Amino acid sequence: MTRPSAAVRHRMDLLRTMMLIRRFEETCAELYSAGRIRGFLHLYVGEEAVAAGVLPTIEAEDAVVSTYREHGHALARGVPLESLFAEMFGRVTGCSRGRGGSMHLFDAGTRFMGGNAIVGGGIALAVGLALADRLQGRRRVTVCFLGEGAVAEGAFHESLNLAALWHLPVLLCCENNGYAMGTALATEHAQTDLALRASSYGVAAWPVDGMDVLAVEEAAHRAVESIRGGGGPHFLELRTYRYRAHSMYDPERYRDKAEVAQWKERDPIRLLTETLQAAGQLRQEDLDALGREIDEAIAAAVAAAEEAPLEPVDDLTHFVVSERRS
Repeated sequence: MTRPSAAVRHRMDLLRTMMLIRRFEETCAELYSAGRIRGFLHLYVGEEAVAAGVLPTIEAEDAVVSTYREHGHALARGVPLESLFAEMFGRVTGCSRGRGGSMHLFDAGTRFMGGNAIVGGGIALAVGLALADRLQGRRRVTVCFLGEGAVAEGAFHESLNLAALWHLPVLLCCENNGYAMGTALATEHAQTDLALRASSYGVAAWPVDGMDVLAVEEAAHRAVESIRGGGGPHFLELRTYRYRAHSMYDPERYRDKAEVAQWKERDPIRLLTETLQAAGQLRQEDLDALGREIDEAIAAAVAAAEEAPLEPVDDLTHFVVSERRS
């Protein structure tokens, strides 16, 4: 059998990442519904092409700042599957020692600088990281994910303005899934072309088909190369869609099922699978084997997470800093 080219192997890696994210999220939904994991849970199903396409374009020393819908970002960045599930179960082996849960994943080893429960809360942090790199003379890039709802926050405009003024090496990746919780884009923003809004600050910005992982990767690569070469901040409006409700608590009464079904016609996993199959680069048996490999990895990680210890009560004040006032 002919060995696949590097380009084909890379596309298979993109497919594997998206399939892994999808199965991770579906498993989290099952565990949550069974009462085995708790807390807020915001799933990434449908948006996999964004994380899978953006994050392979940056280097190990670059930083990633995320949102509360960050499982997919963490997996695409290389945060270990076992530590992510352990965090979901609140175990001490979790990436945040079980203290953060779904919305506060953090992993210093991969420079995954954390999810953030505050809408737009990570944007200023990302600009701060980029400023530090600029002052230290490092050729790093900071990638910041945000939702379209964050574009309505003051922190977005203040941060983007400073990033443009100081020519900082930051890439803002706006995952525009059409809804800020239950609020449709057109009822929240007078100007719904978010790339156009970002460009008003003098920032290079353009929209991208967020359901096509190859289009996402191409756009992100172009932006990262420009930033690393001194091109200043960039903004990508990644037009995507979440198939599930905003969170597991959301009754989802604000959108039509037909709309969801229409977006599913352009499912990112199916799009890449069909592209590879049409080119004769993916056999059905290879796809099936990949699915079994991912399912086995998921099952093993869940089992390890459930067996991992909780943090001892005596350790709960560790890493807690308080100021004593007289």
